[in-house]
Amino acid sequence: MTDMNENPLDILPELLLAASAVLGLLLGAWLPRRRQWLVGILACGAALAGIVAASVAAAGPDLTAFGEGFTVDPVTSTTRVVVLGSVLLVLALCARPFHAHPRESELYVLLQLSALGALVMAGAQDLLLLAAGYLLASVPAYALAGFRKDGPGTEAALKYYVIGALLGVVMLAGITVLYAAGRATGYPLLGPALPQAPVSLVAAGTVGLLAGVLFKAGAVPAHFWVPDAIQGSTAPVAAFLTTVPKIGALTALLRLGEAALSDSGMPWAALVSVIAAASMTLGNLAAFFQTDVKRLLAYSTISQVGYLLLPVAVAGRSDLAQPALLYYLAAYAVTNLGAFAVVCALPRATRTDDYRGLARRRPLLAASLVTCLLGLVGTPPTAVFVGKLEAFTAAFDGGYAWLAVLAAVNTVASLFYYLRLILPAVSGRPGDALTDGDLPARVAAYTAAAVSVGLGVAAGPVLPLLSGSLST
Repeated sequence: MTDMNENPLDILPELLLAASAVLGLLLGAWLPRRRQWLVGILACGAALAGIVAASVAAAGPDLTAFGEGFTVDPVTSTTRVVVLGSVLLVLALCARPFHAHPRESELYVLLQLSALGALVMAGAQDLLLLAAGYLLASVPAYALAGFRKDGPGTEAALKYYVIGALLGVVMLAGITVLYAAGRATGYPLLGPALPQAPVSLVAAGTVGLLAGVLFKAGAVPAHFWVPDAIQGSTAPVAAFLTTVPKIGALTALLRLGEAALSDSGMPWAALVSVIAAASMTLGNLAAFFQTDVKRLLAYSTISQVGYLLLPVAVAGRSDLAQPALLYYLAAYAVTNLGAFAVVCALPRATRTDDYRGLARRRPLLAASLVTCLLGLVGTPPTAVFVGKLEAFTAAFDGGYAWLAVLAAVNTVASLFYYLRLILPAVSGRPGDALTDGDLPARVAAYTAAAVSVGLGVAAGPVLPLLSGSLST
């Protein structure tokens, strides 16, 4: 049992994000339109301070806080750093498109609140707190999807909201059933109680709970909102929606699997492995036929969730699951945001053919795009290559060799649709769609590509830092 206390400083990164969101909302009501960028600076400061606080907490002992409902361990600490770092990149992507926007400050507040929900999900060790994190991550995201208030944005928000509300209710029903089965909502009490409960009751509750968490992750069969919501959203919001909520959801699944459900008597590993196989395969098949860049990247994120679910499937069966997932999440976050940063830097290039000649017009941006897209495939020396290798190894170690083989086949297949965007970018003459340039987005793209390669090269010393038992 780890140390436990009720010190609010245990959740300092979350408090900083919440305080910045509240203060930003108040400032936005008084600041003139052209000075609302100060709220964005405040958000950046909160994210940077949160990263520092999370790093300090990571060096200390594991602990639980507030009735063992929230835990601070390697999973929580890594998620904090990855989520807050992702928020910094997204804020950079928003700098130019939303400058002097009538609701610029509201955008920054919504981004912070949704990111806070992802952090709550990641550290939750109680089903009720997990549900609260789900709602906090979801409601601001609905508003973000329709932030532009045009036709595509309204459609994106509506589809996102309807599916999210439906699966949220199913999730709450699943939590109720699990409470009835285990007579508890906290993982430390729920885990030992579920093996003695009726298997059918546990299975029904688990499926309901998974419905909500998989919605946040964008995994099959809760993926229907992803392509339309991403295509209809602004590019910076699309980058956020395909990255930050997934991090919170997948770490929550890892914690659920190891602490509560892996020994519950139901086939947790088999259930998650089927979802992983369906996500990576259907995501790849749908991406083959896309010519809209945001829609292509949306289906790419669905397939990536399939690979990320490999270590989740063997949670409790392999000691390699936790470091594999945490490293892969960090790798995916920076690489996916880098790809979307290129999309943000070229707002007029919406189709794959619009990127023709990018290497001639903006060679560094083209290099960043190629690095990030090949990184998503899993090409060395990028970080996703190491992440996939670790995930495949964890699957083999957990007794799911067939899933690792299927993931390897899907990885090779994914190269073909990424090449549909890479080949035009490195060949042909530049078109009119490449005339615009967003400097902060370009810098974000260069930074993300460099970090993706640097993290891959530094995988040796980084991976041991991600190990450690989950707090219970």
